Amino acid sequence: MDRVPEPSVFLVVDEAKRKAREKGVRFLDLSIGSTDLLPPRAPLEALREALEDPSTYGYCLKSGTLPFLEAACRWYEERYGVRLDPRREALALIGSQEGLAHLLLALTEPHDLLLLPEVAYPSYFGAARVASLRTFLVPLRQDGLADLKAVPEGAWREAKVLLLNYPNNPTGAVADWAYFEEALALARKHGLWLVHDNPYVDQVYDGEAPSPLALPGAKERVVELFSLSKSYNLAGFRLGFALGSEEAIGRLERVKGVIDFNAYAGILRMGVEALKTPRETTRGYAWVYRERALGMAEALRGALSLLPPRATMYLWGRLPEGVDDLEFALSLVEQGVALAPGRGFGPGGRGFVRIALVRPLEELLEAARVLRAALTP
Repeated sequence: MDRVPEPSVFLVVDEAKRKAREKGVRFLDLSIGSTDLLPPRAPLEALREALEDPSTYGYCLKSGTLPFLEAACRWYEERYGVRLDPRREALALIGSQEGLAHLLLALTEPHDLLLLPEVAYPSYFGAARVASLRTFLVPLRQDGLADLKAVPEGAWREAKVLLLNYPNNPTGAVADWAYFEEALALARKHGLWLVHDNPYVDQVYDGEAPSPLALPGAKERVVELFSLSKSYNLAGFRLGFALGSEEAIGRLERVKGVIDFNAYAGILRMGVEALKTPRETTRGYAWVYRERALGMAEALRGALSLLPPRATMYLWGRLPEGVDDLEFALSLVEQGVALAPGRGFGPGGRGFVRIALVRPLEELLEAARVLRAALTP
């Protein structure tokens, strides 16, 4: 099996954006989830102070990550009421994307079977190829959740990992506690790992995002990945953490130990302060996205078939029958709007587009007008 993923359709779109810029075309880039919202002030101050401290300049070994891991475990316990050991059940990551790729290497052997949704964050498919895994792509239900009942018994018996992500990128779908109870029961029954990528935990518009790690008995086989990128608008600093099974965390630590050191100590100090951010602040960010999502959904009514906005900084919409998502995305760049073609999110994404809600609402509404015009016969 070729371990190198095929070129991404996002590179094709990026090349179209480059050419458009060279022609002087000005466009709204809604193709990437890079927010326009600013981080809280306290984490940035912690990083600024760390830059003046020469003790932060060297390699950061495991002991140097402990204050951050202790903060992560406190954050989780305050949120979900579950106490974790920061030394054995937590690990610092250079973003959850890095963590997931290394976790699949840690938990599987080549040619093992991975269960993941047919529409998913693009790096999942690349990480599976790098780990030389076979994949079973789980079809989606109407509500955007992976249909666990559609997985054949033989696939359950053969699989080593079930990978989920709710709130979801790209669909914005949100799972409830009952869904995760079903997923955990199936993982327990068939002896596989349940890996939950949870970078959008703070971007649910109403209520609280469930965490499968908080379910009774979950520590035996659940690993959950969190990121500071979306919750605190700190994407460029690349910091996250893994929580869960002691065995899985230990395996992940051994894999990472031969590949990378940890993040800069100043960024870890920044992370400690970020995790102290009041919930009303992160809820405020989520409400900004909610206003944008609802406004765009109304503006695109009848043009795109959208999943009802419930979470995240994205809208996921089906194009009219016969419209190719990649061709549409490329043509739209010339008209002043860049979107992500759905096929980049897996085979189930063909015919869809993802809209990143990363600009003020008035600019998004202008983009909606361009989309409507492009889709009008």
